[in-house]
Amino acid sequence: MNLPAPNLSGGRRPRPAGVSLIELMIVVAVIAVIAAIGYPSYVNSVVKTKRAAAEGCVAQYAAAMERYYTVNLRYDKDAAGNDNGLVGNSPQTRLDCASAQNSGADYKFSVDATNDTFTASAEPKDAQASRDTLCGTLSINQLGTKSATGTDGAAKCWAN
Repeated sequence: MNLPAPNLSGGRRPRPAGVSLIELMIVVAVIAVIAAIGYPSYVNSVVKTKRAAAEGCVAQYAAAMERYYTVNLRYDKDAAGNDNGLVGNSPQTRLDCASAQNSGADYKFSVDATNDTFTASAEPKDAQASRDTLCGTLSINQLGTKSATGTDGAAKCWAN
């Protein structure tokens, strides 16, 4: 005669191993909340990092303009009357920091110059332009005066 095996779990059936659908939905919901909080912070950090790179590049343009002035005693032309290659929206000479591999993919760099003045600018483009409305275009002139076209102004935008 075969007798049933004794129930050693105290009358309850053993629970099957695995994860229930409710537990899985709770984990997915927690991950979604964490992502919803973290993603905007991540995007903000990326925007600030790209802005800091553009600030550095604009400062390099300003330094290059000062070196040019030291040699030629003017910002726009050399002693022979040739135009400064850094000046204009489509300059003949670009600094490495303005290349597409560096900050050139997110900012358009330009230098406007006269005989005794210059303004070097970095204008955000594409996604950077839509995400960085607080600072906008960053500029520096021959006096070292920094400016920003956005609502935060130069003091906050150039503080990085």
